[in-house]
Amino acid sequence: MADHKELFEQLKHLSTEQRNPASMDIDARSVDEILRIISTEDKKVALAVEGELPSISKAVDLVVRAFKNGGRLLYAGAGTSGRLGVLDAVECPPTYGVPFEMVQGMIAGGEKAMFRAQEGAEDKEENGARDVDEKNVGDKDVVCGIAASLRTPYVVGAVKRAKQLGAKTLYVTTNPRSRLYSPEFAELAQAIDIGICPEVGPEVIMGSTRMKSGTAQKLVLNMITTTAMVRLGKVYENMMIDLQMTNQKLHERAKRVVMTITGVGYEEASGYLEKADGHVKTALVMIKARVGKDEARRRLERADGFVRAAIEDKEYKAL
Repeated sequence: MADHKELFEQLKHLSTEQRNPASMDIDARSVDEILRIISTEDKKVALAVEGELPSISKAVDLVVRAFKNGGRLLYAGAGTSGRLGVLDAVECPPTYGVPFEMVQGMIAGGEKAMFRAQEGAEDKEENGARDVDEKNVGDKDVVCGIAASLRTPYVVGAVKRAKQLGAKTLYVTTNPRSRLYSPEFAELAQAIDIGICPEVGPEVIMGSTRMKSGTAQKLVLNMITTTAMVRLGKVYENMMIDLQMTNQKLHERAKRVVMTITGVGYEEASGYLEKADGHVKTALVMIKARVGKDEARRRLERADGFVRAAIEDKEYKAL
């Protein structure tokens, strides 16, 4: 009972568990009024995330460094937070052509928790620590905890164990930074290299962190992986150029990318992609630099995979 009272007191002070003054009478409002309240609150999310850009930038640097050294990015979360981590992870391979192992999501309760809530799975730190051990996390990796409420035991356990194993650690929460670095969470804070804390305020429905908190978390994860992939040469101009042609839609998207960047027609784009063994980057360099497949590949290797530098045939220099 004492532990339950301690948790009650802890939750009472979290910003994500407060009542929102703007929605106190939402149950008496019309549909249009309810939607207006939600929309007004949602507008605050992007600004909250914008305030965390310096921390997100540092997080991206850690992730890019890990990727270049053969490491991985692993998310750890429960409920909505865990699902968002898994979602971000599974979308990286088809979008950017990276191995499925490069970005991974760990969710309290395992794979079945993606589709049905596994009550109680998040309540033990040892569950998070165990999942980290099962992923063979090491000093080349980055582990990112995602917990709107800040205190989720599964996430805390995963991050603390990752730190013990030498991994770099990130933590995404929608509670204030002052709370994360308060004496109450000192042990957790010591295990975190970079905290990302967009303060979205109380939810429209008290404690429903799938709303503003979930939106903020999704924006942060999008920023981390998208920016990391740009810095790895997965983008030319503002187009995906390392996508895997695993279905017909992606086959046609690849042709459109080649056509848009180079100005060639549909059939010519198809022909170049065939010559390039389906590798969009190679096809682009072949066309833009007017070279054959082998030379295009040599240029890409010299340019560390960056198409712009390969076309100009110069060694890529990180900004």
